[in-house]
Amino acid sequence: MALILGLPKGSLQEATFSMMRKAGFNVSAGSRSYVPSVDDPELNCRLIRPQEISRYVELGLLDAGITGYDWIYENGSDVVEVCEMCYSKATSRPVRWVLAVPNDSAITSVKDLNGKRIATEAVGLTKRYLAQHEVEAEVEFSWGATEVKAPELVDAIVELTETGSSLRANNLRIVETILTSTTRLIANRKAWDDPQKKKKIEQFSLLLQGALAAEARVLLKLNVPEARLDQIIDILPSLHAPTINKLNDDTWFAIESVIEESVVRDIVPPLRAAGAEGIIEIPLNKVIF
Repeated sequence: MALILGLPKGSLQEATFSMMRKAGFNVSAGSRSYVPSVDDPELNCRLIRPQEISRYVELGLLDAGITGYDWIYENGSDVVEVCEMCYSKATSRPVRWVLAVPNDSAITSVKDLNGKRIATEAVGLTKRYLAQHEVEAEVEFSWGATEVKAPELVDAIVELTETGSSLRANNLRIVETILTSTTRLIANRKAWDDPQKKKKIEQFSLLLQGALAAEARVLLKLNVPEARLDQIIDILPSLHAPTINKLNDDTWFAIESVIEESVVRDIVPPLRAAGAEGIIEIPLNKVIF
């Protein structure tokens, strides 16, 4: 029986498709299609707004789905959180729901919102936050373009931000962060109790996490003279230990190591200065820990 999988339609769609391709699943969908094609007969995908996925997973209409923790929290969904995946539409950083006000607003904290009006798509999240701080304010659902509603229509907004650029462009400043959210793979509890479905979900999770881990890492290959081997191993980071093999010339060795891409520019010059040659940097699709 195929696993019915909910994929997020909208801003996360292309990032999710890209990650799945790196994980080994060729997935695609037309601009008007809500049923993506995937080259795995054990997966039956549906494109659904991420705001709704956790509800459908909880109800069993989907066996599993990919959505943000914020919508699981907003909907109060009783689901199995299989794994956390740190990716979003633009970066690998978590996203934030923030309280924001116009730059010239007198509001400096949540306590200043008593009697005020707030617009947001995350009404439940916002009301819970206000209740925690014993603040009474009017919270209205926003159908979109939330940033432009302050100050003419509302006093403040609660909005999702990844880089903060949209808020700054609309002359808004962040007062407080209400919730930090990352993408999650979730499962219906009945599906998770089914051995076949659980096995498929776990396999899918393993490959997705491998694809995400690979995005920040590369394989570095280099040739090293025997006399400099220990010196170069001391410079070269690795997951556990570098792979070392002798070349046909017994005085030279080939070394391979998976390293963080961010450190490549800092260690290649010292490696070259220490005597390494033939240094090659190779991108990776998956790294399974």
